[in-house]
Amino acid sequence: MSKKTTWIVVIAAIAAVLFWAFGKYNAMVTAEENVENAWGQVENQYQRRADLIPNLVSVVKQFAKHETEVYEKTMAARARATQVTIDPSNATPEQLAAFQQAQGELSQALGRLMAVAESYPEIKSNQNFLQLQSQLEGTENRITVARNTFNDTAKEFNILIRKFPNNIIASMFGFQKKPYFEAEEGANKAPDVKSMFED
Repeated sequence: MSKKTTWIVVIAAIAAVLFWAFGKYNAMVTAEENVENAWGQVENQYQRRADLIPNLVSVVKQFAKHETEVYEKTMAARARATQVTIDPSNATPEQLAAFQQAQGELSQALGRLMAVAESYPEIKSNQNFLQLQSQLEGTENRITVARNTFNDTAKEFNILIRKFPNNIIASMFGFQKKPYFEAEEGANKAPDVKSMFED
């Protein structure tokens, strides 16, 4: 093999490796964008829930004026939950756990608010309340779907960056494993908001 042919083979091999590396890098960028998009959907659904809560509190308050502690705790939990934010491009398991804990506290406060509503038949027959209850139930289901989608998307990304030889490219460009939502203890499904109001 001549010197010229050797150089052509070397250059072709380098070009092939670079082409492969660029392809893997671009696949990782796409997968990471998919994770960030899935996280955006999670945030949207939690925000939707947070937006419903003041209206729900307002309706319940009309009929149960003396339950001020429950309203205050619900709104305080809502405030804490909306203050916890995460940058999905460099989220850590600890950050996701803190986010999940804040949302869990809001779920508990919301459960207490619903328990108050249970004590007042006139609330359970109020049209505004029934509509908010239905929206909240739908939102809880959407949250579950969005969280599952996020976990699936994060899993695909994590598999992509951990497989050999992709892990070399991932390491070179700083791609990090994404955390997952963990099931809360005893939480096998979204809260059944509607059942709280049935006799």
